[in-house]
Amino acid sequence: MGLMDFIKGELIEIIDWQDDSRDTLSYRWPDNDHQIKNNAQLIVRESQVAQFVYLGQYADTLGPGKHTLSTQNIPVLSTLLGWKYGFETPFKADVYFVTTRVFPGNKWGTANPIMLRDQDFGVVRLRAFGQYDFKIVNPPLFLKEVAGTDNHFRLDEFADVMRSKIVTVFTEAIANAKVPALDVAARYSEIGAALLPAINPVTTAKYGIEVTTFNIENVSLPPEVEQAIDKRGAMTTIGDMGEYIRYNMANAVAEGKAGTMGFGAEFAVAMGVGQQMINQPGGTVGANPNAPRGMLPPTMAAPAAAATGAAPATVAAAAAAAAPAMELMNPAQVGQLLGVSEADVLAELDAGNLKGRKIGSQWRVTKEAVDAFLKG
Repeated sequence: MGLMDFIKGELIEIIDWQDDSRDTLSYRWPDNDHQIKNNAQLIVRESQVAQFVYLGQYADTLGPGKHTLSTQNIPVLSTLLGWKYGFETPFKADVYFVTTRVFPGNKWGTANPIMLRDQDFGVVRLRAFGQYDFKIVNPPLFLKEVAGTDNHFRLDEFADVMRSKIVTVFTEAIANAKVPALDVAARYSEIGAALLPAINPVTTAKYGIEVTTFNIENVSLPPEVEQAIDKRGAMTTIGDMGEYIRYNMANAVAEGKAGTMGFGAEFAVAMGVGQQMINQPGGTVGANPNAPRGMLPPTMAAPAAAATGAAPATVAAAAAAAAPAMELMNPAQVGQLLGVSEADVLAELDAGNLKGRKIGSQWRVTKEAVDAFLKG
């Protein structure tokens, strides 16, 4: 082998890389410690860019096409190499191929609960996870901040590096947007799309990637917040506060708390007593000077008896006297009223013969519905 053949074999004439994988983000072309020949050919395929790196400095970036490597199309590298006055020699530089297509279906999630300040519930801890799609838009910045000097940087390595960073960006974006926790938990697709303008400026400026799609698949709230949501939903279903009080009273009576009707029932009775005091002809009790001291007017006797913890029969009679408190009944109370078992009442409710409303796993029946059932 002659000297010229040896020299020719030591110079790189064509730089080309075909990606046969679906998970390669960047690939450093192996030069085997050879120099690149002046006017060598560089072939860059679709969805690729070629990034030159010389002594740790990022030089020219060339897009898809066939390029002749000369001072005209690699001016930055020519300056770094010190090529002047057309004097061009073989050179040595690293060539990274970076994939610019969209990489879909990347998972993200919070390893630990994140803290958010919510206008409804104060400080809330929540967990969230989902998927996002991304593409590389700034190859030099991506190589510098994410891939580094890795010869073959793959998607699984990217997921390990970026998972916590994506969660941090998500947390900051949703905190700055001041999205209520209830909306985050109920409007996944809308929130994900709305967060993109807040997420992309950060990911592009810091890591050289653009998030094309950001999806929230699930948000988990603390148990106390979920209970508050359930209560709010129950109140919305029931209606106004009066209905809510009657609902609590009926639950307390059904539970048979050994002579006490529970806080909700006592509160309802107290409201009934107060209302009757207002409606008395003389106003409050003390307004009638002839009224015996320590005695209640007859119209207030029933609610007061209920509040003192009398026997269940007495309590039920007193609650019946306060009409609003006994408009709602549970199946056991309906059975007592009709002289049948609770199972018979449930069977009629399930068959639709007796009209009632099911809240969660509990049935509630109005007195009017019982009267309608008896009339056939």
